[in-house]
Amino acid sequence: MSAATGTTRAARTNPADPIAAWARRNGWTLGLLGFLVLLLLFTKYIQPRYGVFGVQGLAISVLPLALAAVAQAVVVMGGGIDLSIGSMMALTSVVAATQMDGQTEQFGIVVVVGVLLLGLVLGAVNGGLVVVTRVPDIVVTLAMSFVWAGCALLVLPTPGGGSARWLMNITSGSFGNEWIPKAAVLLLVVVAVIWLPVARSRGGLSIYAIGSNKLAAFRSGVPVGRTKILSYALMGLFAALAGLSLTASTGIGTPVPGPYTLLSVAAVVLGGVSLAGGRGGVFGPIVAVMILQMIRTDMTLLDVNTNLATVLQGAILIGVVMIGSIVQIRRARA
Repeated sequence: MSAATGTTRAARTNPADPIAAWARRNGWTLGLLGFLVLLLLFTKYIQPRYGVFGVQGLAISVLPLALAAVAQAVVVMGGGIDLSIGSMMALTSVVAATQMDGQTEQFGIVVVVGVLLLGLVLGAVNGGLVVVTRVPDIVVTLAMSFVWAGCALLVLPTPGGGSARWLMNITSGSFGNEWIPKAAVLLLVVVAVIWLPVARSRGGLSIYAIGSNKLAAFRSGVPVGRTKILSYALMGLFAALAGLSLTASTGIGTPVPGPYTLLSVAAVVLGGVSLAGGRGGVFGPIVAVMILQMIRTDMTLLDVNTNLATVLQGAILIGVVMIGSIVQIRRARA
């Protein structure tokens, strides 16, 4: 009897069980990783010279959008959406570029800290307006996108300014091994240091809770308003990091918002984050950003009209949304 009990307990405590459970929870992200590997192999096949410089160029080019996708994912997981990320990136980028232009390297550190605080404030303003006015997030953030874009033009009407050399060096080149880009290491470190502790804290759990069911979260004692503002403040912080990465990669500030807002939403959808909120993570959107960039790169290498890349990206997103809807319907029926 005791031997049977011991066998049963051993079966219940199989070391592989946690790994299998983790793989089931992150199946979509693992699938995206596999698809990214296939894309890299395909790129190497059609362009044998694609190597170290290609990988480093990929990491540098996707860094701003990857940080924007993380910013958008935090808000979407909390049941919201932000259409002002591109304008925030432009504003923080030009503020950094104008303040660092002609200054010492040490003063650049002060500027970076100040820009990060500015991002927190901008995000908190968006969240505060959503909470106070009770107007849908998409309307408030669309309006604020014009406000932040106008502020960026007031700070710097035309592209210009400068960047601290250490800020430019931190995103270019390799880290230890030539196949490990600094930009990729910086992205992983920033996300790990900022998001992982938050996700495991009460605040992070509250973000997931209000995204899953706001009424149930309120009845459970979750401060919905403060949590909403927290999610937008975190979004602003990552948007500021994305703006700084733009200044670091170009060496100047550009006041005109790029296509980062809509692309961040696309990366969030492809990355497995539910637009209904309450489900997903930040790693999937990062992988999705790299996939979207690799698709465009491969089409360029194949001498295909790059405008078709946008069409293909849209088709992929439609397919992902349809698959997600079918899965949710089946789960509801089960």
